[in-house]
Amino acid sequence: MTNKPLIEPQKKQAHLTVDSSSAQPQSKHSFQTVYTYIQTRIQRGDWQAHAKLPSVRQLAEDTGMHRLTIFKAYQHLKEDGHVYARDKSGYYVQPPALQVLTNEAELGLPLFQGNLGELHRIEANYQFSKALITPNLLPNHYFAEYVKQVFDLYPKLLGTYATAQGDLELREMLQRYFTKTSQFHVHADEILITTGAQQAISLIAEVWIRPGDHVLIESPAYASALDVFEQKGAKLVLVNIDANGYDLVQIEQAMQKYKPRFFYLNPTFHNPTGVCISAEQRKQLVDLAAQYKCLLIEDDTCQDIYFDQKPPLPLFAYDTEGYTIYIRSFSKYVSPGLRMACIVARPEWFTPLLAAKSLADGGTPLLNQKVFLLYFTSNRLQQHIEKLRIALRIRLEIMEEELSSTGWYYESPQGGFNLWVRLPDHISVPELLARCLKQSISFVPGSLFDRHETSQQYIRLCFSFASEQEIRTGIQQLVAIAKDMESNSSE
Repeated sequence: MTNKPLIEPQKKQAHLTVDSSSAQPQSKHSFQTVYTYIQTRIQRGDWQAHAKLPSVRQLAEDTGMHRLTIFKAYQHLKEDGHVYARDKSGYYVQPPALQVLTNEAELGLPLFQGNLGELHRIEANYQFSKALITPNLLPNHYFAEYVKQVFDLYPKLLGTYATAQGDLELREMLQRYFTKTSQFHVHADEILITTGAQQAISLIAEVWIRPGDHVLIESPAYASALDVFEQKGAKLVLVNIDANGYDLVQIEQAMQKYKPRFFYLNPTFHNPTGVCISAEQRKQLVDLAAQYKCLLIEDDTCQDIYFDQKPPLPLFAYDTEGYTIYIRSFSKYVSPGLRMACIVARPEWFTPLLAAKSLADGGTPLLNQKVFLLYFTSNRLQQHIEKLRIALRIRLEIMEEELSSTGWYYESPQGGFNLWVRLPDHISVPELLARCLKQSISFVPGSLFDRHETSQQYIRLCFSFASEQEIRTGIQQLVAIAKDMESNSSE
């Protein structure tokens, strides 16, 4: 890995011109000019997957064509699968979900080229791509009991909207919870309830990113965060994370040079690597943030999913200057169906976030908040989490046991849901994924987490969604497919 920050290069903009010698620039074929122009730029890579395209009005002004002509071109591009539309937002580049292998086309296998969400939508018997807990490990019967209790306690619940900031009773409970477990003091007015961590990331991007802004982010990093920041037009400055944590010199140099809007990081059982940053590095990061007035966006989804000892306190607990915004998700291990998370921020950062949340959905569903409140404060939850840690550790050990004979490199995580595995250079990860998907085995290629090429030989294997037997059988099959590839390449 290089220690130099990397910024995504800007593409040189091309311009659409209309043949002025044409006697009928608005002829029935003029929309084809726009169609061809956009299609060509997409194909040559000027606009990447999910990039926002020029608006109908902008293209009409640039070309002198009628807006209906531009609209017709976009409609044809949409019908042909080159672009997709978002309501009240515009048109975006449609990523190719599948692409035929070019160097080994004789295999007849499709090469996956989509994003993480598209990969998750592919059904698989051996599911190692989803960093979620299988419903079989959740106390579903107890959930049903608590839902009934909620309606006894709050009989008018379904006829009531939640406030945009979130239920006060829930925020006061979280206030006490953070004081007790994370040793930081926060007022209920500094807590914003969100519909999952993904919404929290989107709200922060909406508030603080403008096209061209620099954003520090780990390499590798949570794939969906990368997509959100790029869609907002951010220039990503990548900083390395490995088994030793961060290169703090690299981070300080990046803060000095780029004056980034913020540094988005996942220091506790990092996704995808599983790394847990030391308390000492957390303190140093907080000091750097204060020195260079750089916001730290701390994404914490696995604080309670540890195997031996608790992780260090969140960055927010060490921050006395108020430069940390804390995202805490409970979705993955309390109840994924409730999509419960929160943002904790000091008053100077809080107001724009609340305004963005108000515009986004007016408030997370009140029913979800009350069910979560009742269950989260129960003794059953703590019993459930203890059992869950044991079950996940057993699944990790089974996965590592089945990989032990391969010689593949990985660091055993001390918590979380993922095993970050480096494959030998002679194994093509895209081809391995194509072969595995054909056999109903799914994993995530490292390229989805990295805008460098340093993670191309890595794969993320999630041990939380499959059963113990599915892990054993599925990993055995994955290893067999990889060995078959190696045998064929050596012939």
